[in-house]
Amino acid sequence: MSRAIKPISLILTLITLCCALTACHGSRGMDAFVMPEEFDASRQYELTFWAKNDTNKNQTRIYEQAIRDFESLYPNIKISLRLYTDYGKIYNDVITNIATNTTPNICITYPDHIATYLTGTNVVAPLDELMADSRYGLGGSELKFTTPKTEQLVSKYLEECRIGEHYYALPFMRSTEACYINKDYVEKLGFTLPDTLTWDFIWQVSEAATEKNADDTYKVNGQKVMIPFIYKSTDNMMITLLRQSGAEYSNGEGNALMFNDQTKELLYTVAEHTKSGAFSTFKISGYPANFLNAGQCIFAIDSTAGSTWMGTDAPLSDISEDSLVRFETVVMPIPQYDTENPKMISQGPSVCVFNKADNEEVLASWLFTQFLLTNDVQTAYSETEGYVPVTTKAQSSDEYLDYLSREGEDTNEHYYVKIEAAKLLLDNTENTFVTPVWNGSASLRTASGELIESVVKSVRRHETIDESYWEELKTNVTSLYRLDSRDSSAGGKAELGPLPTEAVALLVSLGAAWALITAYIIHERLKSKGKS
Repeated sequence: MSRAIKPISLILTLITLCCALTACHGSRGMDAFVMPEEFDASRQYELTFWAKNDTNKNQTRIYEQAIRDFESLYPNIKISLRLYTDYGKIYNDVITNIATNTTPNICITYPDHIATYLTGTNVVAPLDELMADSRYGLGGSELKFTTPKTEQLVSKYLEECRIGEHYYALPFMRSTEACYINKDYVEKLGFTLPDTLTWDFIWQVSEAATEKNADDTYKVNGQKVMIPFIYKSTDNMMITLLRQSGAEYSNGEGNALMFNDQTKELLYTVAEHTKSGAFSTFKISGYPANFLNAGQCIFAIDSTAGSTWMGTDAPLSDISEDSLVRFETVVMPIPQYDTENPKMISQGPSVCVFNKADNEEVLASWLFTQFLLTNDVQTAYSETEGYVPVTTKAQSSDEYLDYLSREGEDTNEHYYVKIEAAKLLLDNTENTFVTPVWNGSASLRTASGELIESVVKSVRRHETIDESYWEELKTNVTSLYRLDSRDSSAGGKAELGPLPTEAVALLVSLGAAWALITAYIIHERLKSKGKS
């Protein structure tokens, strides 16, 4: 009997090990959320909330105040705040934690990222039922605070949070792109700013600014450095240029549409102005704000959320005081092809709720998610940067309107460039568009920007941008981002590729365990036959 115990023990050990490996790697899914009949206010809930903040400490204080205010209303709910320096790090940690079912409860992230989270079964809670619930939904009767109703969310901003058939997030803040302009240099070059910027005007002024003196300094600024036009996000640049031209970068189902003649002509234009020195990008040259504030740029296109960095008196700056050049900063919508039909992208962080085994824990998370849409939180956060509130309720509140009316009172909270950027979006909400979201949409967006980045790099390396270059660029970008392997019938999801090493090891271990079990059974039967 003692001999029999050893192989059995070994087999059980292997099975246990395999089960442990399975648990460690995670199931990547759980049961679907079911709305509880009631919220148990007698229970204690410990929730985790992940958000992004870097240099703007005012935002940290707003998060902390929101948590304190919420916990005073719901003493049985405690929220632990974890801040990250960028959304990419949040994304990476969420992906890692999905495998072990240790995701946070609430997370401020981007819809593109949420679409990837959804590759795990029931990882993110759909919000449709929660939003519509008469007790705990938006404007619900059982809430201990006043929340906006669904119709008071700006519809364009809510639209970005729909993935497939469901809403998987609520918008938190929204921004658009703006063109920050050194008006002094525009006029010095003999031009007058039009009511609406056009691409022809931008390129014309930028080319004029490349003229140099005999000592190799630029005539417009007397410096050795001048990049007249810098675009922060080339992803947005390509997507917006195509949209303004009546074309698209994607069909919204995962298929790339950007390899067309329109794109080719746009890239030829970019190449032309890069060759002359009139144009560059953030990834290649650096932050547009740094060049703008140092008098080395005329047109800097960046998010309205980046407005606190723009201009001589900007409250935030990455350059030394002695490098600053004084000039009048003008904030305008991005240049257009058709001034009668302007188009500009809108995007921003959203709040999602992760699914948990405990449905009441999900409901508690939903309560705090809604709290982030209250007027106090929305107005306070939007005043830190050039974001705008995502609810019409907050946008029309007395507090927010008073904030806007105090433009220019100081160079911090009421910094005129920041408020001008917010007003720009408020005035152009109907002219904005959002990009479709699916698993892999973030990758396709990046691929769109890569077309511009590649051309700018190639021009700087003195390569010829012609038809053969275009064909090679299409091939390289398609291969790099696996754009030819997307399955439109599966909602645009890219193939998942080979199994992870951990999964392969697990399957091998399971196979070995069952082989040992089979061998042991055969061995025991043969022993029994021998004894008989």
